Amino acid sequence: MPIQVLFIIKYIIHIINQFSDWTGRVTAWLLLLMVLIIVYQASMASLFSIGSVALQELQWHLFALIFLLGSAYTLKYDEHVRVDVFYQSSWMNERRRAWVNFLGSVFFLLPFCLIIMTASWTFVFDAYTYQESSSDPGGLPYRFLLKAAIPIGFLLLMLQGIANSLTSLLVILDIKEP
Repeated sequence: MPIQVLFIIKYIIHIINQFSDWTGRVTAWLLLLMVLIIVYQASMASLFSIGSVALQELQWHLFALIFLLGSAYTLKYDEHVRVDVFYQSSWMNERRRAWVNFLGSVFFLLPFCLIIMTASWTFVFDAYTYQESSSDPGGLPYRFLLKAAIPIGFLLLMLQGIANSLTSLLVILDIKEP
């Protein structure tokens, strides 16, 4: 493999990994914000019998954002759900695991992300067109902003899947540092 192509591949992997780290940090702050809102809501409800529909919905929205935006970060650090019966067995070496990761990403993860991103744009567009908002009195407006997190989250997941696929490809080809 020419050194320029190898440099470009490693640069793409580096940029995507850096971006996933950044989205992971943003997600951590969203998690803190969600916890603070939950503590506030629970305190106000138990001490003063006061609640807010908007804050309750914001908790749900933050949870959705944490899940969607944090998935690429989770994939980057290999903390996602996996059936480890074969993957962690003694006969699986680093190269075989790279093959499993590469084929799984190319044939399952990346097409699934493309399907979800394609299908969810009409969902977001309809919510924007009809200015969908909460049906509860005092609920949050602009539901399309939350729904837009679906294709964005799967785009982030797809990018990290590309970085992981390229990393696995380098392992499969047994390419070391130039």
